[in-house]
Amino acid sequence: MTVLETDRLLLRRLTLDDAEFILRLLNEPSFLKNIGDKGVRTLEQAAGYLREGPIASYRLHGHGSYLVALKESRQPIGMCGLLKRDQFEEVDIGYAFLPEFWSRGYAFEAAAAVLDFGRRTLGLGKIIALVSPGNAGSINLLEKLGFTPSGTVRMKPDADEVAVYCNLSQREGESPDPPADR
Repeated sequence: MTVLETDRLLLRRLTLDDAEFILRLLNEPSFLKNIGDKGVRTLEQAAGYLREGPIASYRLHGHGSYLVALKESRQPIGMCGLLKRDQFEEVDIGYAFLPEFWSRGYAFEAAAAVLDFGRRTLGLGKIIALVSPGNAGSINLLEKLGFTPSGTVRMKPDADEVAVYCNLSQREGESPDPPADR
């Protein structure tokens, strides 16, 4: 089911048929370094990740991570979407792309479409982003999308801090307050 379409991309809900792609994406060295190890090493674990993550999120929240594919060939190149985490009141934008598709504007194109979808279709006023402080590529992308740094947070007590970015394109009159450190 296509959720969003841009000039070059299709964003659709992930399904169990995407397990092979997810297995590869979640085990890319850049994913492991910047996002974290999800412990997905087999197709069965990838299917479990899809069931318990994106597919469950669609049912619970009406949104989640979407598969990003090239429009012409339908080749999967990454994922991008809006995530609802228990630690935050706000929804956060997340994305990951296979390295061979970096530096072509795909992440910006997908993320801009997802932000617009969040605002216009879902009525979200405040969207945050979480990023590893050393991930210069993602930080540059977030800033290009209008996000600014608003603090740091630990997702788990024993985890490294991640930077929290807040979207400046708030609803009229709303201030971009940083989330509390939870």
